Amino acid sequence: MATKKKAKSKTARRKTTEKRPAPRKKPVKATKKPAKVAKKPAPTKVAKKPARKVPPASPPPPPPPPGERIGVVTHYYGHLSVAVVKLEPGTTLRVGDNIHVKGHTTDFGQLVESLQVAHAPVSEVGPSDDFGLQVKDHVREHDVVYKVK
Repeated sequence: MATKKKAKSKTARRKTTEKRPAPRKKPVKATKKPAKVAKKPAPTKVAKKPARKVPPASPPPPPPPPGERIGVVTHYYGHLSVAVVKLEPGTTLRVGDNIHVKGHTTDFGQLVESLQVAHAPVSEVGPSDDFGLQVKDHVREHDVVYKVK
């Protein structure tokens, strides 16, 4: 069986000696330089008197306490709105007294409506007692309790 050989195509590319023209470059536009602005002459320096040093303003003094300090909040039960207060020696507190609670973010006054020692209601607590006190606002540990006269 005879097989035919494929004929080579004669349309193969030939190398040319001619060079292609270079792509056209855009002409560079001449940019204008900004006009120089005439500078104003620097003002002559006049000897100034030295500024008087003013001492920094001191903060205003804190306001006086709203009454006699009687104790410090040691714990707060938020779901009951009850503060546990430790009374300072030499002080007493009764139902019906006005108190003021002051702390970093706390500042309110109220009338004492109920006192409890060991879950038993009492009408008066003595020095160095830990007692529960129903409060009308949120208090925090280390808030100070004052007795308002």
